[in-house]
Amino acid sequence: MTDRRYVLAAFIALALLVTSCGKGRNEAAAEATGAAAEANEEWTSLFNGRDLEGWIPKFAGSAAGVNLRNTFRVEDGVLKVSYDDYETFEGQFGHLFYKEPFGRYVLRVEYRFTGEQTRGGPSWAFRNSGIMFHSQPPESMALDQSFPVSIEAQFLGGAGPEERPTMNLCTPGTNVVMDGELVTRHCTNSSSATYRGDDWVIVEIDVDGAGRIRHLVEGREVIAYEQPQLDPTDEDARRIVREGPLLLESGYIALQAESHPLEFRKVEIRLKK
Repeated sequence: MTDRRYVLAAFIALALLVTSCGKGRNEAAAEATGAAAEANEEWTSLFNGRDLEGWIPKFAGSAAGVNLRNTFRVEDGVLKVSYDDYETFEGQFGHLFYKEPFGRYVLRVEYRFTGEQTRGGPSWAFRNSGIMFHSQPPESMALDQSFPVSIEAQFLGGAGPEERPTMNLCTPGTNVVMDGELVTRHCTNSSSATYRGDDWVIVEIDVDGAGRIRHLVEGREVIAYEQPQLDPTDEDARRIVREGPLLLESGYIALQAESHPLEFRKVEIRLKK
């Protein structure tokens, strides 16, 4: 037993010596490995930078597939929500849907508000937009339906000295569970900072099917909740409610157009295994 203890002690001492001498090299190797892993993340762009291929517009008052007044367009590699062809906004709320649904993923978007709100837009829509997810298909929306039944990560831009956080939670035709309680109010503010001006903002939505969902701004979690579900009291949701659980495990992703010009420089997704 004594000999084994001496051998073990000598082995540990040698290991510590090697570790100490190679610490700089090991740290460099770890940093390189981390950088390589980050570079190899399987991010897929949903936006090709040239046109709207793979995306389906749907505006209130128009059929799915109609890009009303060329609102959604691609210019200089940027996907824009533009109101150049509008004399006035008359409730033509629009959404641009990606062609296929997703269930478990992280969505990363770079957006910014630009210019002035279109004449006729509601006051609450000033620097207001967002991403809809776990959404119904665009073809299933009623002709005059303004918003798809979905979960929304709401974008807000600063509108004066008051605080106006972004990546809030809104729930058209849906509910969620937060801190163990069913949340039926329409919108819940996040803890993000207020973003004023026309700077780009990087946001993420971490979606785990019908489980936990997190909103992140510049890498920081600003709100979290779980159990996204249809609201059986909502008129639009009632049209798509079927027998069985109300939980939403997957759905479509859509970019909003609510009367204020907006640009998207990046829309990319990383699927979870």
